[in-house]
Amino acid sequence: MDQSEWPLMDRALDEARRCLAWGDVPVGAVVSRGKDVLGAAGNQRERLGDPTAHAEILALRQASRRLGTWRLDGCDLWVTLEPCAMCGGAMVLARLGRLVFGAADPKAGFAGSLGNLLQDARLNHRVDVVPGVRAEESAVLLKEFFATRRGGRDH
Repeated sequence: MDQSEWPLMDRALDEARRCLAWGDVPVGAVVSRGKDVLGAAGNQRERLGDPTAHAEILALRQASRRLGTWRLDGCDLWVTLEPCAMCGGAMVLARLGRLVFGAADPKAGFAGSLGNLLQDARLNHRVDVVPGVRAEESAVLLKEFFATRRGGRDH
């Protein structure tokens, strides 16, 4: 993967950090076509009281509105945490071209950890997956958030 694309992950990390202001799990997502940002968001489940307000879903919605279509073929999604089944399903349904993610999510990730919905041969579309980009930075944000929520305990 070309490191010239890393500013898009920088933007996803910035979106994740913004979530801290409203108490949401710091996950950020950016949808791009080439180097053009079409959508960017952080988690807003707590802020909006909406279980579907994951960063990926919000960024996909913005990109679709901007392009005027639900089809996001040729687009990439950059996210700081491996997507869950809901978000992975949305990416497949949007015909997304590529997913680039940071930290793996062994408890809920469906882009390789618990399964790989994005590349399931039974579905009518498969998304290219690039895992582990800036994984440590993404993981540190999450660890610090949860340590703070637990009152500083590290388990």
